[in-house]
Amino acid sequence: MKIGVVFPQTEIGADRGAVRSYADAVSELGYHHVLAYDHVLGADTRVHTGWTGPYDLQSTFHEPFVLYGYLAAISSLELVTGIVILPQRQTVLVAKQAAEVDLLSGGRFRLGVGIGWNAVEYEALGKDFSNRGQRIAEQVDLMRRLWTEQSVTFEGSYETVTAAGLAPLPIQRPIPIWFGATSAPALRRVGRLADGWFPLIAPGSQLEEALAVIETAAVEAGRDPSTIGMEGFVNVGAGDLAYLEQQRELWRAVHATHLSVDTMKAGLRSVDDHITALAAAAEVLLEK
Repeated sequence: MKIGVVFPQTEIGADRGAVRSYADAVSELGYHHVLAYDHVLGADTRVHTGWTGPYDLQSTFHEPFVLYGYLAAISSLELVTGIVILPQRQTVLVAKQAAEVDLLSGGRFRLGVGIGWNAVEYEALGKDFSNRGQRIAEQVDLMRRLWTEQSVTFEGSYETVTAAGLAPLPIQRPIPIWFGATSAPALRRVGRLADGWFPLIAPGSQLEEALAVIETAAVEAGRDPSTIGMEGFVNVGAGDLAYLEQQRELWRAVHATHLSVDTMKAGLRSVDDHITALAAAAEVLLEK
């Protein structure tokens, strides 16, 4: 099981030096990958009354593809989006950006995608919020073709490409696509289409039920469910190292291929505090 970290998007701030210090420390500590969340816009809650989303106008988010262009040059970490809200973005542009990150990182890129929940972003980006689940499967199909074929002609229900292609192509052909999913339709898409899954639920009966949905969908699609990766998450919380070790073993028992350590919402006030927490976690999570 490969152990990585969740980039503290909402707490690291806008200091470029803090971003570099964080990436340098994560690499030196021996973590395998860094995973970054994605949001383009935050809603102004003075206007969007009754807002219940976890992020708003004040929430800091570095743009993942630009961030990873920077990190590709200064670290050897695997770079993971967890997740890019794919249906609110132009499919071909995402394919191009992903190919570039994959190239600059030497093939150390995983593209995590999902449909998201923020209708405000969809409106601002000119994309339909209501049919996002229907569109994502077609987007994934098109991207995989763009990453593996020099010239692509594609005419779907939502996407059209006529005899065109990306240059340069990525190193990984195709780039691995992982899905964030919790609903039954989304879980079935994981089984049919995904290289891996971000469950966002802890090991237990709910996870077992979700895995059964994925496995059934994979078999029906003629796929081997064991080839679908799974990335668990654990929060450092109050810094209970025994808890972290227990969580690692729980994820290992359900055959997770990856695990990410999240230091957000743990009362940490600076990038140095995040690094200190990751250093302590590394002592129990990483096999020396």
